[in-house]
Amino acid sequence: MRGRYWRAMILTGLLWPAAAAGADTFPQRVVSMNVCTDQLAMLVARPGQLHSVSYLARDAGTSAMAREARAFVVNHGLAEEIFLMQPDLVLAGTYTTRTTVSLLRRLGFRVEEFHSEASFNEVRSNLRRMGDLLGNPERARELIAGMDAEIAMLESARTPRLRTALYFANSYTSGSGTLVAEVVKRAGLENIAETLGMAGIVRLPLELLVLSNPDLLVGGRSQVEGPALAEQNFAHPAYRALAAASAEVSLENRLTVCGGPFTLEGARVLQDAARRKDGAAP
Repeated sequence: MRGRYWRAMILTGLLWPAAAAGADTFPQRVVSMNVCTDQLAMLVARPGQLHSVSYLARDAGTSAMAREARAFVVNHGLAEEIFLMQPDLVLAGTYTTRTTVSLLRRLGFRVEEFHSEASFNEVRSNLRRMGDLLGNPERARELIAGMDAEIAMLESARTPRLRTALYFANSYTSGSGTLVAEVVKRAGLENIAETLGMAGIVRLPLELLVLSNPDLLVGGRSQVEGPALAEQNFAHPAYRALAAASAEVSLENRLTVCGGPFTLEGARVLQDAARRKDGAAP
């Protein structure tokens, strides 16, 4: 399916009946100021209900729904610009600028904050909550059911259980308790960071990476042109030798910065890479 399912879900959302039962009792002018709530709202909202999304929603390096975000007014998370939009609901992340959130609440606006997702259970929870807030619980249930069906397909696939190293800019890796680690798990692979007892987003020393001798190297490099100090780890001769001896695959940041049905596309990318490494057809 390779991403077609969740894009079909978006299209279905665009055709959602505007006259749904009780629609007038739910927010009619919603503004989202966080890239993750942007995407959840775009997936769940009825036509005309979502007025504005953050400028990051249009950033193809950060957002999996950059193309869909073009249909909405953009905001920069500034209290004054959101005030002028006069929303009846503001969506924010728990790390969204605290001064903006506090000021909007003092001005009488309803602000709902969402935690970032560290697992697919939390993705389900946030989808349900967004469905309830926007008055589309059926839509949220439909998205969750589709996501669960895709997870079942991923887990039933015969993927070689390769030892996998997540290795990002500044030598960071994702251990247990992170969304990226769960993507690796759903793909049927073994995350060496978890094997080493690492939790959260932590640094993986290059020496330890080389000694772990992974079968698959999964990296997430920026799209910025030119050299970057944060990515010097990828240029190190020891890393290049390891990459040449194993299989290297890029996991795009847009698939894992936020959790959603689109995150499963990352698991499919990893499965395909594992099959190629094992000599099987993707």
